[in-house]
Amino acid sequence: MTEMEQAYHYQVMRRAIDFVDQSDQNLKLEDLAAAMDMSPTHFQRLFSRWAGVSPKKLQQYLALGHAKALLHDRFTTLETSNSVGLSGSGRLHDLFLKWEAMSPGEYARRCAGLTIYWGWFDSPFGLSLVMGTDKGICGIGFAAETGTHEAMQDLVSRWPQATFVEDPMRLRPWVLSAYSASSRDLEKTPVYMIGSPLQIKVWEALMRIPSGHVSTYSEIAGHIGAPRAVRAVGTAVGRNPVSWLIPCHRALRKSGALGGYHWGLPVKRALLAYESARADADEEDNQAQKPAEESA
Repeated sequence: MTEMEQAYHYQVMRRAIDFVDQSDQNLKLEDLAAAMDMSPTHFQRLFSRWAGVSPKKLQQYLALGHAKALLHDRFTTLETSNSVGLSGSGRLHDLFLKWEAMSPGEYARRCAGLTIYWGWFDSPFGLSLVMGTDKGICGIGFAAETGTHEAMQDLVSRWPQATFVEDPMRLRPWVLSAYSASSRDLEKTPVYMIGSPLQIKVWEALMRIPSGHVSTYSEIAGHIGAPRAVRAVGTAVGRNPVSWLIPCHRALRKSGALGGYHWGLPVKRALLAYESARADADEEDNQAQKPAEESA
């Protein structure tokens, strides 16, 4: 799938989210396709390429109640997340990421002397702004809901003393691996965390939540040894500058509510739907392989 196709698919996904929200019943393929001004065949092919599942099944992942279902079926405690995430194929399991954190002293100097390269890239979740240092990606923002100007101002304001240089070709290999559906490609994506010591502890915890699973703000607070600091943890989650790779979208409220999302709740729902669909596809593949292995 090309980058332009990825961005186009997200725009269709965004319209589908609104249409699913407006309906009080499961929609037929023909109804969804008509709402998107597409033929059923083209619509089915598009969604299957984007998410790996049929439009009918994708409705379950896009529904407003999906977060509660995830908490019930795929909640993970961070102490056991390693075994959960690696028990199957582990698609997009974020512990494969190579990451490094800026020292507290460097952060206190507000990134003075640091050069940050940036560029715009299409992604499976719409237009994205990617920033990186010589050590790895330090920022990913999604502009589909906020707009390009706001996304740029948001990330630039986080590191006010840094020097920013537009250089998309420098970042492109990392970006292609970051948006790949292959965990092998993801291993090639280095991440450079720029934040306070508390923020980095929270972001490290987020990376321990396997793809297709979720956790809660209170669970994360307990894991980092600050069970009473749920509000501070929530703030740190919201300040995560590296969306998708540091998966703040996998943090939910204990009630099953989505909570906030810095780049817009429709993007968060698309991220969760994408991962849920691919996790289910992996499980089905694993189940299909077991009989063959047993009979071999």
